[in-house]
Amino acid sequence: MSSNRTEITDFLSSAAHIKGRSLWQDARARFTHNKAAITGVIGLVLITLYAILTPFVSAYTLDGLDYSYIQEGPSLSNGHWFGTDSNGRDLFVRTAYGARISLLIGLMTTAIALSIGVFYGALAGFLGGRIDNIMMRLVDMLYALPLIFFIIILVTIVGRNIFLVFIGIGAVEWLTMARIVRGQTLSVKQKEYVEAAIVAGVSPFEIIRRHIIPNVIGPVIVFVTLLIPTNILIESYLSFLGLGVQEPMTSWGVLIKQGSNNLESMPWLLLFPATFLAITMFCFNFIGDGLRDALDPKDR
Repeated sequence: MSSNRTEITDFLSSAAHIKGRSLWQDARARFTHNKAAITGVIGLVLITLYAILTPFVSAYTLDGLDYSYIQEGPSLSNGHWFGTDSNGRDLFVRTAYGARISLLIGLMTTAIALSIGVFYGALAGFLGGRIDNIMMRLVDMLYALPLIFFIIILVTIVGRNIFLVFIGIGAVEWLTMARIVRGQTLSVKQKEYVEAAIVAGVSPFEIIRRHIIPNVIGPVIVFVTLLIPTNILIESYLSFLGLGVQEPMTSWGVLIKQGSNNLESMPWLLLFPATFLAITMFCFNFIGDGLRDALDPKDR
């Protein structure tokens, strides 16, 4: 009998030193073991460093003209690693500035969509009933508004401005975010802790802030990693059509447009910005897939 008690005591003492892992710790461990996701993170870090540091270390500027090397191909000997355009501007520096603008637009428009869509979807899903129907019908109506048409209206009324790109893309992309959060909220609000908070008299906004939003953040994070490259691609498309970023600023979309106009004579003008854009798309998608697998409770 005493030996059994000793074994039980030893087991309990050893079990007391075992630390469990939370959902986020488990997700982080699973994410770090995903080679494709880590490759995406490393790729984004390198592109970000390239965008930030290049203008400070390069001898050339965004709109600096080098008349000695006009329409020169990529070369290490003359310092123009990505070549120059028809005005003698260095493509290596312009691609870095394009990365700044494209990444900034992707992050800012996603932040707008995140801040509006999460609150709107959580509010609609939590309140439910007639209010939910009215709010989601408004979302359906806004879905019918074409993005290009909305941008054209803004450009016509206000004029060409980079902030119009933020407003235009963010004003449309939050709709999908709201639908995702609303669907998750309908499930979360049936949980016991939410019902207990309602019975306790906690205000709806406090319940949404403390209980709803923290428990729907997993799918939102995954969607954000997929929304950023989508917004970058939309900006590139708008700039390609002449509705996005305007000179003297540049973005990958502007550079791709200029490169497509000179594809036969200067193919490097299209090759480098298009390659950076494609790599960025792959990196974000790898990260999104990794987060989806890491946060999926069915795979635990």
